[in-house]
Amino acid sequence: MGDWTAIVLAGRRPGENDFAAAHGVAAKALIRAGGEPMLGRVARVLLDSPSIGRIVILAQEAEALLAGELEWMASEPRIATAQSGDGISASVGRLAGTSAAPYPVLVTTADHALLQPEMVEYFIAGASGVDVAFAMVERKTVEKAHPDTKRTWLKTANGHFSGANLFALLTPESALGTSFWARAEKDRKRTLKLLTFLGLGTFLRAVTRTISLEAAAERAGRKAGFRLRAVPLPFAEAAIDVDKPSDLDLAERILAARAALPAAAAAAAATAAGRSSAP
Repeated sequence: MGDWTAIVLAGRRPGENDFAAAHGVAAKALIRAGGEPMLGRVARVLLDSPSIGRIVILAQEAEALLAGELEWMASEPRIATAQSGDGISASVGRLAGTSAAPYPVLVTTADHALLQPEMVEYFIAGASGVDVAFAMVERKTVEKAHPDTKRTWLKTANGHFSGANLFALLTPESALGTSFWARAEKDRKRTLKLLTFLGLGTFLRAVTRTISLEAAAERAGRKAGFRLRAVPLPFAEAAIDVDKPSDLDLAERILAARAALPAAAAAAAATAAGRSSAP
């Protein structure tokens, strides 16, 4: 068991009520994907990630989420809940670094239905040595695997990138970055506004695509007073969260394909064993 705390953002956001209601649940985190509520799926992945020692579910009514099918989470000793307030930045900022969620902290979302332990571990390894880190996935990686998915792309000198809903807060200095992170997440669909947070010089270089993603992040962090790193991930599915029905349809197809892999591997192994034992 590792020493990282995972904070899972499971609160309600404006505009999500209709999506949840269409699936007969009170919150988007409870929408089913791959046969279980997304929140439970994310929690299982984090419990299986070697670096994660504890998990905190952050929501307006977090305890109420851990009922019914997710009652197992309420009795899991590595899972706790915390009450969110007004705004992601303030809620995460109040929680990160406390005895309930000591550093280092990984922040992700309950709608990250395709999250896998290898994504978590790859990102954590790439986040070492800074105060704050965030994950991105390059467009070619995403579209090679899922050409029909629609993402919002941040265009830089070394590629077009989409966010992966993975953030790391590693030190007390990361408190300077929580407001930056919240604004970036809030405006992740509005690229030009997101770029203005980087400062005028970096903004102009980003708009003209003469600066790389990693260099832009490093400059933005330095300007704000903390060490910031962008961590590109090689996993296409890390960029796919469930914001709308088409995302859920895609996630269901991917999860079904994943579930079929062990059965196919077992069948292939049985066939090979039969051939080797044939006279």
